[in-house]
Amino acid sequence: MDVGLFSQYVMNGLMLGMMYALVAVGFTLFFGVLDVINFSHGDVLMVGSFTGLATYLGLDALGVVWPVFQLTAVLAAATLAMALLGAAIARYLVLPLKSAPALNTLLITLMLGTVLREGIRLFYPEGANPKPFPALLPTDATALGNFNLRTDNLIMLLAGLVVIVGVHLLINRTKLGLAIRAVAQDEETAKTMGINFNLVVLVTFAIGSALAAFAGIMNGLYYNETNFGIGLLLGVIGFSSAIIGGLGNIYGAIIGGFLFAALQTVGAVALPFASAYKDVFAFGVVILIMAWRPTGLISEKVSERV
Repeated sequence: MDVGLFSQYVMNGLMLGMMYALVAVGFTLFFGVLDVINFSHGDVLMVGSFTGLATYLGLDALGVVWPVFQLTAVLAAATLAMALLGAAIARYLVLPLKSAPALNTLLITLMLGTVLREGIRLFYPEGANPKPFPALLPTDATALGNFNLRTDNLIMLLAGLVVIVGVHLLINRTKLGLAIRAVAQDEETAKTMGINFNLVVLVTFAIGSALAAFAGIMNGLYYNETNFGIGLLLGVIGFSSAIIGGLGNIYGAIIGGFLFAALQTVGAVALPFASAYKDVFAFGVVILIMAWRPTGLISEKVSERV
């Protein structure tokens, strides 16, 4: 294979892997603190993407055309709005069902995802049609032999890495992270130690939803397009990535995200005559992995509560 083409496949895999990892970390955070699966997570990503697009269009209408300010405003609006939406989902939908069967929470978040998706399709101007996403990053490229390294891809990769490192530091080096880990390990003991359980849940859902919004903006910048249906596939892939890595383990979710992207890339290379089947190939391999390792590649450490 041509080295330049191979390098391009690797870059595409890294970009996809970063987006999948961010979504998977959100699923893992939700499951870690409350043992629930939030199936509206992918559609929160989609709403975040449209929130960023609407912010850009608003700034453009006001005559604000400085790309750095536009990008900052788009990211800030999308992540803050989705953080608030995530906290609202936890406060008004998830926590009230805490003592109900897990299937109730799964069903209500699945229905919420449909509401968000159809809401954008019906009420966003021409929301049923794909929307061009603005190119807010430099689009020049550096030639490395036969491979052209795009500046915007490199910036997005570095930004995603910074976000992942930031989540790592938040979870492992702050009092808030300690509270999140305590609740994830043993809710009752954490409450006994004076930790505000409800507040930790709200903050955790806010963080996970903000990560989804960030991934949604990355997706828009990478493909220069967004549409009301992107949350379906990205949500399923993000959840699959979390499962592969071991649901409840943040580092496993990150590994799972990059692994799923690698499988898609291998599928595209191995099936050049039918690259559209790369998702089928990736999900097929995931099925085999789960049959081999039902608890994921990195099993969550579970202690017996007495």
